[in-house]
Amino acid sequence: MEQACSQAICWHKEGFKDLRIAVNISGRQFRQSRLPEIVADVLAKTGLAAKFLELELTESLLVDDIEHAVETMYQLKDMGTSLVIDDFGTGYSSLSYLKQFPVNKLKIDRSFISELSNKENDAAIARAIINLGHSLNLEVLAEGVETELQKDFMVAHGCDYAQGYYFKPPNTAAALKDYLENFPGF
Repeated sequence: MEQACSQAICWHKEGFKDLRIAVNISGRQFRQSRLPEIVADVLAKTGLAAKFLELELTESLLVDDIEHAVETMYQLKDMGTSLVIDDFGTGYSSLSYLKQFPVNKLKIDRSFISELSNKENDAAIARAIINLGHSLNLEVLAEGVETELQKDFMVAHGCDYAQGYYFKPPNTAAALKDYLENFPGF
């Protein structure tokens, strides 16, 4: 997390002032009672404003202990970080939990994106998640976008963001900087 926040600061200094960085939080990290304190310490040490940090939490880890999850999420949200439910649609959570969680964004699991053109049910689920997210005033991100067809589907259905090999595979910070300088947009 510290390395990611430090890199975000570097990119901000290089002119990408609105760039946010997303960090996956593991189940072990999330269950630590000190997680909000650890996040606050990293932000203080790196100088990154909390609004530029997105913490990605899988829906399955959130339902292990709902009371702890909600309390921890509110502590993280109150410090200004954005909270993202990662791999949305693959866990066992009830939609009733979704209204309890103070999240900013839903991240559609790649399993629903990969077969959009072959499986109507996957397309229907992706559309439903986009509509559900927007109905709850949440942003929606599609992960695992690998083809122009998948990208076009997301654009046509109002998905806010997309990530995947169609845009850029995982790479070094230097290579990503070059990409950002010429980013075509979504």
